[in-house]
Amino acid sequence: MRAAYITRFGGADDIRTGRLPLPVPGPDEVLVRVDAVAANHVDTFVRSGAYATDVRFPFVVGRDLVGTVAASAGRFAAGDRVWCNSLGHAGRQGSFAEYAAVPADRLYPLPAGVDPGQAVAVLHTAATAHIGLFRTAGLRPGETILLRGAGGGVGSAAVQLARAAGARVVAVDRAENAEWCRRCGAHEVLDRADPGTPAAVRDLAPDGVDVLWDCSGHHDFDATVPLLARGGRVVLAAGMGARAVLPVGAVYTRDISLRGFVISNASAADLAASAEGINRELARGRLTGRVRARLPLTEAARAHRLLEGRESTAAPGRVVLFPGGPL
Repeated sequence: MRAAYITRFGGADDIRTGRLPLPVPGPDEVLVRVDAVAANHVDTFVRSGAYATDVRFPFVVGRDLVGTVAASAGRFAAGDRVWCNSLGHAGRQGSFAEYAAVPADRLYPLPAGVDPGQAVAVLHTAATAHIGLFRTAGLRPGETILLRGAGGGVGSAAVQLARAAGARVVAVDRAENAEWCRRCGAHEVLDRADPGTPAAVRDLAPDGVDVLWDCSGHHDFDATVPLLARGGRVVLAAGMGARAVLPVGAVYTRDISLRGFVISNASAADLAASAEGINRELARGRLTGRVRARLPLTEAARAHRLLEGRESTAAPGRVVLFPGGPL
C-alpha cells in the first residue's frame, strides 16, 4: 500500500511517501480503507521527537481518518463508513496510508450523508474541544465560557459544542476571524487587539466567567484571572513552550482551578464519549471546520510544513489529505 512515513525523527522533509506492507489487523482491530486524513500539530511533535511516545519505524504519521471497513470484524461490517482520531501514538501506526488497522474501541460509525473531507477536518479538534469542555472543565448549561483564540481549529469547535450544550459563549480573536466565530455560534465576539476587551468581558459577565480557555496558548493570567467568577475553571491545553506568570493569590483566594489535559492521554472511554457528541452534531449539520488545503497523500511533507509555518496559504483552516487523490 502507499503510505507517508518516517524512518527516523526529524523535519517535515524527512517524511517519505512510498510502499509499505498492508497492515494485518490483530484480533481487536479492524482493517479500514482510508478515504481522507487530516494533519494535526501534534503529528509534527511526534514526527520530530518532541513528543515522547512509542514509535516503531518505519512509522506512518497521522492521527485522524475517515474510511470504509475493508473486512467485517466484530460490530463492523465490510462497507461501513467509519472514523478514528487516535492513531499514530502509543505504539499505534498512523493514518496517512491507503489502509490502516484500527483498534475496534477507537473506531466509530460516520453518520450518513456526512462528507469525509469535511468530517475529518473536525475530528481531532472537536474531540479535544469536547474533552476540554465537558470532562475537564465540567461546563454546564447556562454557564459563561470565555474562549480566546476562538477562531482556530480547537477554538471554533469549542464554540460550536459549547453553544449546542446551552452555554453562553464569549469569543476573542483577531478581527478577521470575527464573522467565522459568529457563524460557529458565539454569542459575543471581541477583538483581541482592542485594549478595551477585558472591560467588555466584565460588562458582559459582571459576576465573572465560569470557564476560561485560551486556545491560542498565550496565557496572560494577569489580564484574564480577574475576569473569572469565584470557583471559575481555567483549561490549559495549548502553549507547550509558554512560561506564564500566575497571580497565585488571586487564584486560590477565589477558588479558581487550573485544569490541564492533552488528548493523547485520553482513555478509549473518554474518546468514545466525545465521539458520541461529535456524531450527534455532525448528523445535525452543526459541527464544521474551515479547510485551507486539500492535498494528495504524496504532499504529506508539505502538509507538515504548512502546520509549522514554513509555507503559507491564503485561507485559514485545516489541512486535509486524500490517499486516493483529492475528492
